Amino acid sequence: MASREEFFAFLEETVRQTDPQLAEALVAERQRQNHGLELIASENFVSEAVLAAMGSVMTNKYAEGYPGKRYYGGCEFVDVAEELARQRAKQLFGCEHVNVQPHSGAQANMAVYLAVLQPQDVFFGMDLTHGGHLTHGHPLNFSGKTFTVVPYGVRRDTETIDYDLLRDLAKQHRPKLIVCGASAYPRIIDFARIAEIAHEVGAYVMADIAHIAGMVATGFHPSPVPCCEFVTTTTHKTLRGPRGGMVMCKAEFAEALDKAVFPGVQGGPLMHVIAAKAVAFAEALTPAYKDYIARVLENAKVLCQELQSLGWRMVSGGTDNHLMLLDLGPDGISGKKAEERLGRAGITVNKNTVPFDTRKPYIASGIRIGTPAVTTRGMGPEEMRHIARLIDRVLRSEDEAVWEKVRQEVEALTRAFPLYGRA
Repeated sequence: MASREEFFAFLEETVRQTDPQLAEALVAERQRQNHGLELIASENFVSEAVLAAMGSVMTNKYAEGYPGKRYYGGCEFVDVAEELARQRAKQLFGCEHVNVQPHSGAQANMAVYLAVLQPQDVFFGMDLTHGGHLTHGHPLNFSGKTFTVVPYGVRRDTETIDYDLLRDLAKQHRPKLIVCGASAYPRIIDFARIAEIAHEVGAYVMADIAHIAGMVATGFHPSPVPCCEFVTTTTHKTLRGPRGGMVMCKAEFAEALDKAVFPGVQGGPLMHVIAAKAVAFAEALTPAYKDYIARVLENAKVLCQELQSLGWRMVSGGTDNHLMLLDLGPDGISGKKAEERLGRAGITVNKNTVPFDTRKPYIASGIRIGTPAVTTRGMGPEEMRHIARLIDRVLRSEDEAVWEKVRQEVEALTRAFPLYGRA
């Protein structure tokens, strides 16, 4: 069997023979991933098996339609891949129906909207600046342009979801759909309570669990599947699969949902990605994956607590999941500057608004930090404490020499936890 080093050398050399410029970019990106600390909460590192499935011959096959009901011939083997992905997803989440074809989380969400809403219908979504997502109704996104959106958010005192205000808004506006879930919310979401509010006013509920899917699948976060009509997710992030989307729903909505995905929002599915989803779901059904998620959560707690002990304020006072929001404050450096400074030191994070932020989103007053990727590398609590101290040193210094010294320490740390061979 080829070693990791041989596996990646083969891939890169194969590309180099045709396109040396792109090959150089591939090598450089592998070096960046190998030698940096990836703390973006929505990123992770997939297995070689997932990579191999994505690079397989299934990329050659058109397969519009669904298994057993395709518009093209020659689909008997891609049908196997899609059926494996569907059955494993159902086992993983305990859902009644699943569609694994969406190319992204955005298209998964779009399919749900198309299945149950008409243009200008009212739906609720969490405010982006409070931790929501663009596709939950932001005015610059298709969701905000197509539908009448009423945003909800967090309380100013606790920085957690204001469920009482959500109920009041629901009674006032009578939405057809309430969207819950977030891209930058560090606390447990009470899906059952939101579903209760929605059903009181005759609304459907869509839970977007793109960030917390791994925790939901392994029982570390309450599942929205029993109480919500629709559940969407990406298949990367904590699920540690290929970039893509997925929608789960109650059986009564299966036909409408499938028609909304195809031919509603997309044509031929990406069969190589669906094959990789099947691989990732198989991995997520193992005891080792549940252990991994437990370590992600432990690492997040330790990293958050260590940063707090160093004097940094965390939105909502801590974290219950894989991510945390560090509030740099209105008088501190901006999230943009913090992202750039940490990047110079080999630590990758993303700028992020904090609730009631006075800065524009592109500047922001916070940074979002997550532990899925460093946990995949095998790092644990001791490394989290070290990383917190590295972050603290960079954020408190304007001296480029300090950043360079931290970068050297980052490289030493990452060498102890190799990723995709040496690069």
